[in-house]
Amino acid sequence: MASQLDELAKAAYIFGYPLVYDLDEVTSQSTTPKMSYSAPVNLFGYATRLANPDDAFVSLNNDTLYTFAHCDVTNEPLVLHLPDTDDRYYVMQFVDAWTNNFAYLGRRASGTKEGVYLLAGPNWQGETPEGMILIQTPTNVFSIIGRYAVDGEADIPNVAILQQATWVTPLSRYPELPVTAGRTFGDWDVAPWNKRVPDDLAFWEKLRAWSQLFPPAAADAAFIASLAPLGLTAKESPYISADPAVAEILKAAATEGQATIEGLTKKGHVEPVNGWISAMHTFDYNLDHFGPGTIDSPEWKIPSRQMAYAVRAAAARAGLWGNHGYEAVYAFTYVDDKNEQLTGERSYVMHFDQTPPVEAFWSLTMYNMPQYYLVANSINRYSIGDRTPGIQYNDDGSLDLYIQHASPGPDRESNWLPAPAGDFRPLMRMYQPKPAVLNGDFKIPVVRRVE
Repeated sequence: MASQLDELAKAAYIFGYPLVYDLDEVTSQSTTPKMSYSAPVNLFGYATRLANPDDAFVSLNNDTLYTFAHCDVTNEPLVLHLPDTDDRYYVMQFVDAWTNNFAYLGRRASGTKEGVYLLAGPNWQGETPEGMILIQTPTNVFSIIGRYAVDGEADIPNVAILQQATWVTPLSRYPELPVTAGRTFGDWDVAPWNKRVPDDLAFWEKLRAWSQLFPPAAADAAFIASLAPLGLTAKESPYISADPAVAEILKAAATEGQATIEGLTKKGHVEPVNGWISAMHTFDYNLDHFGPGTIDSPEWKIPSRQMAYAVRAAAARAGLWGNHGYEAVYAFTYVDDKNEQLTGERSYVMHFDQTPPVEAFWSLTMYNMPQYYLVANSINRYSIGDRTPGIQYNDDGSLDLYIQHASPGPDRESNWLPAPAGDFRPLMRMYQPKPAVLNGDFKIPVVRRVE
């Protein structure tokens, strides 16, 4: 019996990890000014600068100004206003508490004209006001992960105007703007749980409380019910004075489950091409909720629900709040052309016969390991791509990028992506990818070691 509970607990950890990781981050960002774009619940936070190494968050991009809102529609719907961006690339990605991407608005999904949307919870049954488009959210707490493309520092004031015209306000208050005066961080507990539980069982208490506050899809109900022997379906916390045998099983499962997730982040669920692991289908674990801008078709769904749980956990760990591949394709690598770990102790070059085919833009961003944070360097360059000022192409139109810790020299610095002294993991982003990216015809070149 114990071995069955061990396996059940490990499966529960992997299943519940995205919910706990997501809501921990939502709570952190909405109760403290943790990030430059943090804001209280039901208000947008606006990044006023591009991301840099001061931002302690996994796999941040350096291409866009983040515009985030963590929302709670338990009491009433919200109205979302989006401005006309005059064809500027942007995306508003909607993520539920389980990290499912359930809707998109923006250049690809809905165009760039002004729009007004009603954001209502899963149980809301009211009338949608005239002129609004309804987006029904699978969970009452969700996040809007907004990204506005920026063409360098000089373009930031232009995006700031668009950000200020991006807002949410309660339906009962519309068309008035949201109340910001007097709103402070921490004035709204979006995800309460019993703080009397010991630290080493806190994950399980959060999973118990939050999976009941924010139920997963109906298709997951049977799995949730199977977790009763672990105390996860109990109405009151069983972990304040937990059964010692069950507590030991849960603590061991958390350690083993986390190790499994860490392994999955490096392995991925597809075979590498030129050492690159495509995350094109890493966010296909949403099998149940398809709102505006999503694509509800088999090629964008992981066929096995059990596999979807594992992929979802790995995606949360290494790329929380990443987009579906049809919005932006991500790919990452840990190894060079000799299949050895990338490290700042060596120098590398990437040669592109053809640059990534996209409708918007592409970039290559450097991250350290194991945190996957942006890397400080002498020229304050954290990513490189088709919008990098001064980037030099070869006479035949090809492109060489130099990846190393020390400068490759003045004549190559325009094409240099600085690396940390230790191990690293670069990440390629291709926004609004063209068919050649989606069907695999375009292949990212290998990172070749320079002896």
